[in-house]
Amino acid sequence: MTGDNTAPKIDDDLLDRVLIGGRQRPTIVIVDYDPDWPRCFELEREKIARALRARPEMIEHIGSTSVPGLAAKPIIDILVTLEEAEIEDDQRLVADLEAAGYELRVREPGHRMFRTPARDVHIHVFANDSDEIDRYFLLRNRLRRSAEDRELYAATKRELAQREWSDMNYYADAKTDVIQAILTHAREDRRRGIV
Repeated sequence: MTGDNTAPKIDDDLLDRVLIGGRQRPTIVIVDYDPDWPRCFELEREKIARALRARPEMIEHIGSTSVPGLAAKPIIDILVTLEEAEIEDDQRLVADLEAAGYELRVREPGHRMFRTPARDVHIHVFANDSDEIDRYFLLRNRLRRSAEDRELYAATKRELAQREWSDMNYYADAKTDVIQAILTHAREDRRRGIV
């Protein structure tokens, strides 16, 4: 699930439609930043690039593990962009990533999410022109620049991790207000020419 403001409100019915394998009660653990996460991303990036050959326009490290100094769930989030037609008619995409050891977890319009069986890598596949791409980069880059926003986000995640969730998507949805506040700061930075 993308967590986008324009997406339908997350509820059990929506999750039951888009999740492959159904809802799963998570154990959420937030750990201090691990300087090995960028190397882990590079290994996965190479694996994804081999699996998809020359098709991806972009394979980028996103999410909290891409922000030095930020506490996070120890899950490497990766953004992959492809032509929209390949996402919507996803037989080849699914076959290639499954052959590389990833499992399809989410199938929703314009978005596919794959993960490793160990659930320590999430691959988010979007169309090249998706608005989500800019949103991910705005958030990541603002968190890299702002110690204040990093601390706010880490505190929010640690507090939310203490709660019980019927699925990881509810935990992600609970962060929406804080993420929107950080994105507002990022957009203000952009208007001032700070990237």
